[in-house]
Amino acid sequence: MPLPADEQVNQVANTLLTTLKTTFGTPPGFRPAHARGILINGTFTPTPEAATLSSAHHFNTPSTPVVVRFSNSTGIPVIPDNDANANPRGFALRFTLPEKDGKRQHTDVITHSTPFFPVRTGQAFNDLFVAVGQSANHDKSTGPSPIEVFLSKTPSAAAFLGAPKPFPASFATEKYFGVNAFKLVAADGKVTTVRYRITPDAGESHISDEEAKAKDPAYLHNEIQTRIIDGGVSFTYSVQIAEEGDVTDDATVQWPEDRKIVKLGTIKLDKVTDNNDEQSRTTIFDPVPRIQGVEPSDDPLLDVRASLYLLSGRERRAAGPHQ
Repeated sequence: MPLPADEQVNQVANTLLTTLKTTFGTPPGFRPAHARGILINGTFTPTPEAATLSSAHHFNTPSTPVVVRFSNSTGIPVIPDNDANANPRGFALRFTLPEKDGKRQHTDVITHSTPFFPVRTGQAFNDLFVAVGQSANHDKSTGPSPIEVFLSKTPSAAAFLGAPKPFPASFATEKYFGVNAFKLVAADGKVTTVRYRITPDAGESHISDEEAKAKDPAYLHNEIQTRIIDGGVSFTYSVQIAEEGDVTDDATVQWPEDRKIVKLGTIKLDKVTDNNDEQSRTTIFDPVPRIQGVEPSDDPLLDVRASLYLLSGRERRAAGPHQ
């Protein structure tokens, strides 16, 4: 007898959490993916267009406090910023909403710097990293490695690994993509299916592999703090709007670039979060919106990601402060 849907999701998330930690050798108290990062505080200011698309609080009030976490890929907390495996970069965004019934409220958006995802499901993501781990000491004389076999059978993962991932000059000069689809629900009930985009107001800027090698291993984390001290950074928060027939349940499929882009507002970041390491350890982002005016799509990755983030967050909190 098959497990109920929620139990299936939690089972996949538990397995994936173990696989990621094993693959990267992630120590207790750190995320098994995007382990190295920095939190920055700021403010979101919506455009008038945002309120026409969604009844969500942050789109219908003059401004909302936000927290952003810039991060490197992998579950390696000390991965250098100039290591190619640190790409793609992450941009997790939290809107801090008014308290309700004495409880803190928020809604989050998860993005990264590649416009699609390698696989469609949580189980496939687990299989990808199982193959990565099994290939670490593979003897080439015995034939293709497990990851080579996996990629030969999974074109979307091969496309993701082969996609350009240049080193950003700064976290503030990178573009970030929400690979999952969501539904914005207006006050009149109209539903608009979208994917999020976050673009740097300073303009995109990247450096060559050779230039990156010459950089300090913490060049991105150091540079963003300097920018904040020197006046802050800003990003444009937009949505790409789906048209009829566009795939909404598969994060490996990009929508055509001619789809309409609507600006939802501006994110201005102006303060490095106090007690950064501890706040980063205890903050649990949630890929599912869970608020009025924004609803998840039918993308199967969303529930698995939400479960994985919650399980990881609980483990981090139980592990205590970083040693």
